[in-house]
Amino acid sequence: MLASRGPAAMPMVGGTDLLPKMKRGQFEPSYLVGLRQLPELQGMSLTSSGSLHIGAGESLARVANDPEVRERVPALATAAQLVATSQIRAVGTIGGNALVDTRCNYYDQSYEWRKSVGFCLKKDGHVCPVAPGGHRCWAISSSDTAPVLIALGAQVTLAGEKGRRTVELEEMYRDDGAAPHAKAGDEILVSSRFPRSGNGTRCTYLKLRRRGSFDFPILGVAAALSIRDGVIDRARVVLGGVGSLAIRATVAEKLLVGQKVTPALIDEAARLAADRAKPLDNADLAHFWRKRMSRVYGRRALREVAGLPL
Repeated sequence: MLASRGPAAMPMVGGTDLLPKMKRGQFEPSYLVGLRQLPELQGMSLTSSGSLHIGAGESLARVANDPEVRERVPALATAAQLVATSQIRAVGTIGGNALVDTRCNYYDQSYEWRKSVGFCLKKDGHVCPVAPGGHRCWAISSSDTAPVLIALGAQVTLAGEKGRRTVELEEMYRDDGAAPHAKAGDEILVSSRFPRSGNGTRCTYLKLRRRGSFDFPILGVAAALSIRDGVIDRARVVLGGVGSLAIRATVAEKLLVGQKVTPALIDEAARLAADRAKPLDNADLAHFWRKRMSRVYGRRALREVAGLPL
């Protein structure tokens, strides 16, 4: 159905982001293809290899409260619990949050407001008000779960008219606020799978927002470390809310791997991770303060998973 109708159709499960944006004229599909009743998008289970499988249609509330998720990937349960309000989590899905549209103060407004300023590059306009001299959209990634899923090395299964494929989740994103997802228009996200982690692996997620509930992240930091005999053998640090996609701090990760855990090492890794944050003046609170907080939250997250005092 998606393939036959092309850009005129959009998939829908929870609709917590889709329907408000339709009301504001940001999305204008002629057809909505309901996916809620597809059984393949449901269910959470352990595979024979010990991996955790989560259907993309599972609600954020169920992911946040599932005992298996809380035991095996507690950071994902935390991230799901931090999304919006309890009413939205009861309807919104883990797959929908992973693929939630990018946000911007100049884009997430009513149709009348956007029309009064000449629209923007992301929808109906030709200039980005954030960077008028550029030629790209700087809307930011606003997913809470994507940084954690990437930090955990999640793989996702996509299904479309041409068949199925499995890719690393981080391959699903592009550094383009107007077209942030690298999947075909007829493809739907079916499920995600997490490889079995060793006993020395820990992951956490910290979220910065103005209010303690409901708000989208203006900074999210996911950190995952695997430590054996005091030496880090795997590290991932992912920043959300400060770019058009969730950003891996690969330089910081390389610094950590093979090193013994020390406060000085963790602090230097947090500094390097914050270098990847490039917030602009298109979200809540001052962008230069969000840049500074990238280092603060990175240090807190890394210290937590390294077992050091905060």
